[in-house]
Amino acid sequence: MSPKLLIVDDEPSIVHLLKDHFEFHGYEVYTAFDGLEAIQQAQQHPECILLDINMPELDGLEVCNRIRDVVSCPILFVTAKIEDSDKVKGLQVGGDDYIVKPFSLPELTARVEAHIRRDQRHLQKKRVYLSTELMIDYEAKELYVANTEINLTKKEFDIVELLSTYQGQVFDKERIYEVLWGLESDGDSAVVTEHIRKIRLKFLKLDTQPPIETIWGVGYKWKI
Repeated sequence: MSPKLLIVDDEPSIVHLLKDHFEFHGYEVYTAFDGLEAIQQAQQHPECILLDINMPELDGLEVCNRIRDVVSCPILFVTAKIEDSDKVKGLQVGGDDYIVKPFSLPELTARVEAHIRRDQRHLQKKRVYLSTELMIDYEAKELYVANTEINLTKKEFDIVELLSTYQGQVFDKERIYEVLWGLESDGDSAVVTEHIRKIRLKFLKLDTQPPIETIWGVGYKWKI
């Protein structure tokens, strides 16, 4: 079954471009050109929503706020620019990610696919084999290497879940801290570095190379 995608933007050229692109890649695409139409189209139960922020009358933040209680799928905001205040508001009303215009279609597609994949894993609650030896049980929050469990703390597993779900995507430690500890948490994002160090040590104790790779000066990613 084709995944459903809702595209919301008041610029018809962008909507038509994205509709053609995602339909070519096998998506069932719904479109809306304003906030009220977006609320109606959300009743189609899409797997993901691309939502423009800057729309007249009813902007993307308000749309997200109104539909979040009834729509559980990932919502990715699309915006020409992003201020810290907008980012905070977007996360507070239930947004999952941001795409800044002008965007790269391959990157946009990869992000949509990653968010849908992560959401489906939560819904299906299955054990996922990331290699012949490495298995993650996302429901039980357990990690196994060659049938041996690696005992992780809650935050350590949260980091593993985030990075392994978005394999190949680089996250800086500030973003990881923001996602897992929250915007209003007291503390230092350097705590992420310490958690990742401990995760790696637990892999090494089983004579297994840790799958978390450091991209120097940028952040961390899960090796594909």
